[in-house]
Amino acid sequence: MFSEAELAYLKSQYLARLGTVSSKGQPTVDAVGFEFDGARFYVGGRNLPGTRKYKNVAAGNHKVSIIIDDLESVQPWQPRQIKVHGLAEIVERDGQFGHKEYLAITPTVSWSFGVEEPLDYKGGKFAPKKIIWPANEH
Repeated sequence: MFSEAELAYLKSQYLARLGTVSSKGQPTVDAVGFEFDGARFYVGGRNLPGTRKYKNVAAGNHKVSIIIDDLESVQPWQPRQIKVHGLAEIVERDGQFGHKEYLAITPTVSWSFGVEEPLDYKGGKFAPKKIIWPANEH
């Protein structure tokens, strides 16, 4: 569902921010490394089961947000971003941290700006590109 420019941008980035919610309703955001296989994002770590994000998903809070962003330029100010809302599950796979458990995030909605072309303001309002993802069966 991502364009070629968006896929190239995702491949060029190493860090993202992952938002999860605890069983008590407390949101938390963590900087994470990630992989994207064209359909799902994968977040791992050296001790993923010991982290808040893992515990939040394991407790049944599967709704997450992930943001990949940077500044292409500060003169002029040119931020770039891909934001994804999705559903996370714990899977075992071979990934950047070896064969272990990862959070697999299936996108449900994504927004992007500044990746395909510089920021677009229409009628004085910011207008990001929005994609509703089809339901994926995993």
